[in-house]
Amino acid sequence: MFASITKKPLWVNILLAFALVAIIVFLFFSSLDFFTKHGDVIKVPSVTGKLFEDARKQLEAEGFEVVIQDSIYRDTIEARAVVKQFPDAEAEVKVNRTVYLTVNRSVPPDVVMPNLVGMSLRNAAIVLKQFGLKLGDTSFRPDFAKNSVLSQQRNGDDVKAGTKLPMGSAISLILGSGLSNIDMSVPDMFGLTYAEARDLLGTSGISFGAVVPDPDVKDPGSAYIYRQSPDRMTPDGRMNRIRPGQMIDIWLSVQKPQRDTTSVQQPPVENNY
Repeated sequence: MFASITKKPLWVNILLAFALVAIIVFLFFSSLDFFTKHGDVIKVPSVTGKLFEDARKQLEAEGFEVVIQDSIYRDTIEARAVVKQFPDAEAEVKVNRTVYLTVNRSVPPDVVMPNLVGMSLRNAAIVLKQFGLKLGDTSFRPDFAKNSVLSQQRNGDDVKAGTKLPMGSAISLILGSGLSNIDMSVPDMFGLTYAEARDLLGTSGISFGAVVPDPDVKDPGSAYIYRQSPDRMTPDGRMNRIRPGQMIDIWLSVQKPQRDTTSVQQPPVENNY
């Protein structure tokens, strides 16, 4: 056959070569539809909300490739559930198309606790949401800063700003309720340590204002109170009064003070008869 071709004129061989190339090109493009399944489309099923394992089995059974594109965390849906899919459900795509899934994380990521003290309840709730935390219970205690956050807690314990917490943690807030209508005698904290006085005030609804330590005080908790304002008694010997929600300023020393009993006026004795 090769000998018969070579005996023909050159122009005939060129025409035969062009014809052979045209046949090969025609066969190639004619077979593309078969190999690429051009025109064969299928609808993407909805797998949003299903567990990833179930979604993968369903998609692969229908001829799709499955890839986890991203993972996020939402505490309102089940762990490892499909949050988002691409292409969307009911989209018409070619067979063997890859479906990309976004899956809910099993373990919540850590977030940083913000400082909410001093904020209003409304602003604190907004900040908590921005940081991926939830507003828990709210309670009130007497304080002149009405409706302001006095303390932020988790599981009953104070939580400091900057502490790492699991996303979605519930934060309870203690808010100021304003000054109480009931007044009481100013507690006498002279000679008490800061820690002892703090425990004493914790049951009365009164809080510390300014805490002024002497220069040599290293540990305020064990330092002694040698001055307070307002004092227990007025200069003319009457009992000072205070309301829950008000504050007392204190001064601290490393040395336990001794009361000068020679100059202290005793509180008046009330006649109950």
